[in-house]
Amino acid sequence: MDTPNIQTRRLILRPLALSDAPAIQRHFNNWNIIQNLPFVVPWPYPDDGAEPFIRQQLEKIAAGEEIYQWVLALKSGDGEAIGNIRFTPKPDQPTGNRGFWLAEPYWNKGLMTEAIAAVNDFAFRTLGVESFYVSNAVSNVASRRVKQKTGAEFVGYIELPHHNGQTKSERWRVTRESWLGRSSNSFRR
Repeated sequence: MDTPNIQTRRLILRPLALSDAPAIQRHFNNWNIIQNLPFVVPWPYPDDGAEPFIRQQLEKIAAGEEIYQWVLALKSGDGEAIGNIRFTPKPDQPTGNRGFWLAEPYWNKGLMTEAIAAVNDFAFRTLGVESFYVSNAVSNVASRRVKQKTGAEFVGYIELPHHNGQTKSERWRVTRESWLGRSSNSFRR
């Protein structure tokens, strides 16, 4: 299945495309974002880091890997990518199945919570996934809040080196039963 377009109240989640490279390069090359990410993300971020990343992801998808890659764009905007969500429904991912980032000017507006709720709906309602794991640096309070607001259950800690020097990450589990059983899902489209 291809990465679908998903709309929320304020966002369009659309498949990652090579044309997103300039916006991703501009927004992602930011220590405030990268400090909370694992070492797999290079820092300093290369001047041309976004394009090879996008090419690599698109090649993996074209080769048949089950990866869903969305960019976030504001409905009220010009379609520019302001963030990214990557989801892999493989149940055995040691560090997690979903990762995300959002451009700093858009923090603290509830946009990532809105987007993650839509991805959870896709994972559980469309793909039929039973559960998946997510993680975050212990110091990343904003990422933790998104997980708490979107039904993730804290299950413990894992070792995962981050750019900020931290090696401890929180590990969370999101289950189909928990997500679909939420009494009032205020993020529904």
